[in-house]
Amino acid sequence: MTASALAGELGVPLFTIQLDGLITRYLGETAAKLRLIFEAIQQTRAVYFFDEFDALGSERATRNEVGEIRRVLNSFLQFLEQDDSDSIVVAATNHPQILDRALFRRFDSVIEYGLPSPDISEQVMRARLALLDTSQVNWRDVLDAGKGLSHSDLTRSCEQAAKNAILQRHTRIDNDELVEALRERRAAHR
Repeated sequence: MTASALAGELGVPLFTIQLDGLITRYLGETAAKLRLIFEAIQQTRAVYFFDEFDALGSERATRNEVGEIRRVLNSFLQFLEQDDSDSIVVAATNHPQILDRALFRRFDSVIEYGLPSPDISEQVMRARLALLDTSQVNWRDVLDAGKGLSHSDLTRSCEQAAKNAILQRHTRIDNDELVEALRERRAAHR
């Protein structure tokens, strides 16, 4: 969401780099693909978003890390160091503790999003459901079910409840369906 907001505010495109398509089992191929991405970064002003970055940026000293990924990370660090473009590179992870420390020195800013407070959680969900009828929602139950979930998880749960309402051909959010969507999100993280 941050990368999308940056791109929107700057009026530039947002490109998401899917690491599962970038990382291959063939020696040197991943670094070659990475080089192509950084060439695009030089040529096209945009926001380039690397999601689930821990797949690429995990600590190089980790015992069970394979040599190819260490080489790819070294390449990434060099490309980032040499980048003088007007593009913005954004990387996101849910596991910052396993990232290589050198990455933190290469990025201009590190933003950590903590879990939302109950007040923020309610604001996020009300905003996401603003076009629908939430008059039957018991916000106390919903907030209890959403406790400890991220902004993204809250948003996705609201989207699920909204889809259910639309599929049932109405615009009223069902309290139980929203609570169930939040519980399903929580269960997915276990």
